Formats: sequence, C-alpha cells, structure tokens
Amino acid sequence: MKRALITGITGQDGRFLAELLLSKGYQVFGLLKGQANPRAQMIATELPEVELVEGDLTDLPSLVRAIETAQPDEVYNLAAISFVAMSFQQAELTANITGLGVLRMLEAIRIVGGSQNNPIRFYQASSSEMFGKVRETPQNELTPFYPRSPYGCAKVFGHDITVNYRESYGLFACSGILFNHESEKRGLEFVTRKITNAVARIKLGLQSELVLGNLEPRRDWGYAGDYVEAMWLMLQQDQPDDYVVATGETHQVSEFVEKAFRHVGIEDWQNYVKTDPRFFRPAEVDLLVGDATKAETKLGWRRKVSFDELVQRMVDHDLKVESERVNR
Repeated sequence: MKRALITGITGQDGRFLAELLLSKGYQVFGLLKGQANPRAQMIATELPEVELVEGDLTDLPSLVRAIETAQPDEVYNLAAISFVAMSFQQAELTANITGLGVLRMLEAIRIVGGSQNNPIRFYQASSSEMFGKVRETPQNELTPFYPRSPYGCAKVFGHDITVNYRESYGLFACSGILFNHESEKRGLEFVTRKITNAVARIKLGLQSELVLGNLEPRRDWGYAGDYVEAMWLMLQQDQPDDYVVATGETHQVSEFVEKAFRHVGIEDWQNYVKTDPRFFRPAEVDLLVGDATKAETKLGWRRKVSFDELVQRMVDHDLKVESERVNR
C-alpha cells in the first residue's frame, strides 16, 4: 500500500486529491496546523480514512516529524495562502508560507530521505499566476514568469526552489503549473464561488445583487477534480519534470457571470451585477491561457469537465446548499 502526505488537506484540491488517492488504495495522511484546528472535523466527516498529522509550513522541525510519522512514498504540497487578494494585504505571511514553506518541506524531505530504493517523491503546486503579465500566449513550461502579486512572487520562489532541489540533491520533485481550476468545494472568498453562490441566493430571493471587481480579465478555467489526476500522474513517471495543466480555453469573468445567471433562467443578469473598485487588484493579470500539450502527451492527461459544465455544477451545488439552509 502506497502512502501519501498532503499539505493543504482542508482545501479544494487537497480534498479532491485525497479522494483520488484513497480510490487508488493509498493510505493518506493530511498535514494540519494546530491541535484544535476547526477544519479537522470537516476532514473527519468527509474523509474519515485520512489520518491527520500535525505540522506547520513555517516550522521545519514539525515537518520533519510529520514526514517521519507518515513515512510517505509521495508528498503533495498544496498548502498556501492561496487567495490572491489577501496576498496584497498580508504579503509577508504569503511569502513565508507560500514561498518559504516549499523550501522547508523540501528540506524536511531531504533530511528524512526515504529508503534508497524508494525515495520520497514530491509534488509542488505551482500556479499560472506566476506568468502574470504574460510574455507570450498561450503559456507553456518555458514561458518566462512575470508575477503581478505577492502570491505570484511567492509561487515563483516555490517553483524555482523545487527545480533547484531536484537538480542539486537529485530529489524526485515535480511542479504542476496549474491554471485556474474551480469546483463546488471552492471557498466562498474566490470569485467563481462568490458568483455561483450569489446567483443561487438571488434566484431564491435571498440576495438582491452581486458586487464584483473587474469583469474583464480572462482566465483558463478547468475543474479541480480533473486537475488532481494530473498531480498524481506526475509522480508516477520515471523522471521528475514540470507540467502546465490547463484547458487551452479562455473566458472573461463576465462570461462566467452570464452563464451562471442563465443557468437559473435569469437573462438580464446585468441588472443584478455591480462593480466596486474596492475589489480591483493593485496590479491585475489580464489574460491567462495555458498550453497543456506536454501534460497531454507525456502524462496522457485529459480534462473531462467543460467550462459550461463546471459553471452548472457549481450553481446547482449552491442552489442545493442555500435551499437546504432555508428549509432547516
């Protein structure tokens, strides 16, 4: 039985990945910060087979202990201050966790090592936000980085230090440069879930408007459940490498909004949407669209959920959640 340790186990990707690994017969450990973490119960309820171990990406000794406890074959580092807007407000914290946290985990793996015949394999969650003010379109594994947020800058460090440890110490370390991927498990602070939740509430008469920032940026949106399969595939290869994971399609934020409203039968969506400069980023990323040819060719990865189906799944989920809340 293979063993895997997942950081960020309580997030969208961590939960999808845990489900995938459990379905493949893995013993799964989840890194959790703090003895009384309020999200521990969510994991215990949703994923009772997952064993939680205490650890903190800001504390190297705790990571060493976590790896010694879990004895993993694979480590998936998904934990981060992942909300881009928050990274502008807490830039130092973002750098410490999203950036230096990667270094600490790599160092913990180097210290513990695993067996000579079965060294620990490492996955780093890199991000399309590293491309920022893009130098070419579409973006691939060789496109230069130009991050436009503290989050993007921290992710670039995490990506580069992963490459450095692979080349310096021979670690089996991969980075997945994942473009935007969403789902019904997304947190309400993220714009896609903010949209679908508001649309559901407006349809049910619980809310009158949706207030957003810039509606013009274009993103490459996929389904998180599809993308975690690419993470797993990277660690099953003979050699470690880095891969862009994306759909190759780009859609404006306004298009996401329009499709969400139309899915519930509201055509005049503009009457319900307002923009507020408070939600604009200090430095915006205008266009992201990825070229996943390498992942498709070398990993055999394919996305399964279309953009339209992604929006519909999220809206339907939020309609169900909000309806149940009203009827309690």
